[in-house]
Amino acid sequence: MNGLSPEHIFNLQAPDLEPVALELFRFQYRHNDLYRAYTDALHIRPAGVNALTDIPFLPIQFFKTHTVTTGHFEPQLVFESSGTTQTVNSRHLVKDASLYERSFITAFEQFYGPVTDYVVVGLLPSYLERQHSSLVVMVQEMIRRSGQAGSGFYLYEHEKLYRQLQETEARGQKVLLIGVTFGLLDFAEKYRLSLQHTIVMETGGMKGRREEWTRAQVHAFLRERLGVSAVHAEYGMTELLSQAYSCGEGIFNTPPWMKVLLRDENDPFQLFTGRASGVINVIDLANVYSCAFIATEDIGKLHDNGSFEVLGRLDNSALRGCSLMVS
Repeated sequence: MNGLSPEHIFNLQAPDLEPVALELFRFQYRHNDLYRAYTDALHIRPAGVNALTDIPFLPIQFFKTHTVTTGHFEPQLVFESSGTTQTVNSRHLVKDASLYERSFITAFEQFYGPVTDYVVVGLLPSYLERQHSSLVVMVQEMIRRSGQAGSGFYLYEHEKLYRQLQETEARGQKVLLIGVTFGLLDFAEKYRLSLQHTIVMETGGMKGRREEWTRAQVHAFLRERLGVSAVHAEYGMTELLSQAYSCGEGIFNTPPWMKVLLRDENDPFQLFTGRASGVINVIDLANVYSCAFIATEDIGKLHDNGSFEVLGRLDNSALRGCSLMVS
């Protein structure tokens, strides 16, 4: 477990990820009943796993049907995905809240500098109105750490938010405006600004609240209405404890303890090493007590430097592999 301590994980350099990932795979194989059963069902033996591409990735759907934990514990946090009353939501049991906190703070500050430099404004309607949102927990802690007057959440108080942004701009204060996509679009439809000191960061999420727009449409509209040169973005999910960030153009970079690989849409157990597009698999070493190796339902493009883009979602008919164990 030496390589799996928070001190080691969050001080990793990217080239050092593979040996720690292999150590974590063996730890989770031993102590995560579901992951071990899934690995065994694939006839994969730990002794034969010697590279990242040998590691089995757990289909994300299992978070909807099973408890995914490494070891047995009382969780400090329970994250649930958003959805409708007709859908089954994912549940992620978090053993150690401080592990999540350290992950999102360390990653954000690696890309953007100290949280204390920013007025942090969260525009998260719908997320604030439900319990167990990992995004709300993240932004709430960032607001607390900011310690600056004006930091806080906004539901639908668009006029109040407009005045707040005018004031911070007049003072030249750095602002992080982090919002769910439909919330930012609703706000930008009502108000036009010229934000010179504000990072506008969208977190995804239309969820039927508006007509679906492409990322390019969303970003072009927000740039034009809010007067920013680029729209930033955060890539995270209920089932992970880490996030990737984009400083514009939808191109995401991961912190050193997180890595994206791609798999074949038609063969979920075939990982690509020299192909640019496929379905996203995520390694998240912060997910020590859940599963660090997740096969998502996002289609992506991977660049040579490890950055990636999200191109869309698989439809349900394209999902394979889960039927091995879901009952």
